[in-house]
This record gives sequence, structure tokens and C-alpha cells, in this order.
Amino acid sequence: MADLAQLTAWRDALMAARYRGVRTVEYDGKRVTYASDGEMAAALADLNRQIAGSTDRISVVRIQSSKGL
Repeated sequence: MADLAQLTAWRDALMAARYRGVRTVEYDGKRVTYASDGEMAAALADLNRQIAGSTDRISVVRIQSSKGL
């Protein structure tokens, strides 16, 4: 699996191409051509899901309170 920096770079390249209206994306010497905007959207969703999954999550939250007495 790619690291967070590489996933972010791929997502940024894909988003830039999509906003320009181009369906071909180049990164790391590779070229990918998408058939439709729907394929690009699916690829972006997958990249965003992988980026969200690679970040550290807080699994336990403990709250302590007092009345001040």
C-alpha cells in the first residue's frame, strides 16, 4: 500500500485534471486515461477513503469532570 504522501499526491493530480476537464492523468511517469467523469469520481472516492483510513484514529476518549468541591 502507498504511504500517505503518495496517496495525497495522486489525489491532487487527479483532482487537478478533473477540474481542468482532462481525463488523462500523469504522475510518477505513468499515464492513466479515464473513460468518464464517473470513473474519475470513483477513483477520487477510493483515494479519499484510503487517505482517511491511513490516518491515526482516536479509539478511546475519557472524560473526567468535577463539581469543584
